[in-house]
Amino acid sequence: MIEFVNVSKKYNHSIVALENVNINIQKGEFVFLVGPSGSGKSTFLKLMIKEEEPSSGKILIDNKDIGKLKQKEVPFLRRKVGFVFQDFRLLYDRTVEENIVFALRVIEASEREIKAQLKSTLEMVGLEGKEKYYPNQLSGGEQQRVALARALATKPPILIADEPTGNLDPSTANDIFKTLLDINARGTTILVVTHARDIVNELNKRVIALDHGRIIKDDQRGGY
Repeated sequence: MIEFVNVSKKYNHSIVALENVNINIQKGEFVFLVGPSGSGKSTFLKLMIKEEEPSSGKILIDNKDIGKLKQKEVPFLRRKVGFVFQDFRLLYDRTVEENIVFALRVIEASEREIKAQLKSTLEMVGLEGKEKYYPNQLSGGEQQRVALARALATKPPILIADEPTGNLDPSTANDIFKTLLDINARGTTILVVTHARDIVNELNKRVIALDHGRIIKDDQRGGY
């Protein structure tokens, strides 16, 4: 599903962001990507969606070498990867429903598909009845759920959550991770970047740790 083969990334020919990274994440896995600031996590994510190109090595998403994609094919790659940001990045002048529908219109979904996906994603993240609310009328946890719903609406096989609970209190953070586990149980491959050591240790999922651009741990038993 996600494979990095001898991937290195250097900036300005000298700053090493990633060095000889080899990772294979299977379909349906739930994986934590951890490490201190500057360890290479952001570069890893940017390479996955072709915001950056590796200096060497290759990256395969769904068994396709994304380095060989033409520019016009990149949007199709990004439809396979739902992205949830720490700061939500919602459209604050639009309702919950309109935020989700926006993502579906981008991929030119039919009105029938939009109606069906809107209903199912709202149910999946527990936001039924909040369709007409604006983001500033919602709690932080609810806003994060809207961001999740928007990312899931296009039915991506892969979901990336970048510090999804960084701005949330512990109780709300736990609720968000329960939702992520439910989404994973439906078959979505999930990669979570986080500093939430307690949650990583509690959930016992695979942990990949980066430090100075190198993998220093890849453990199926979890632990941080």
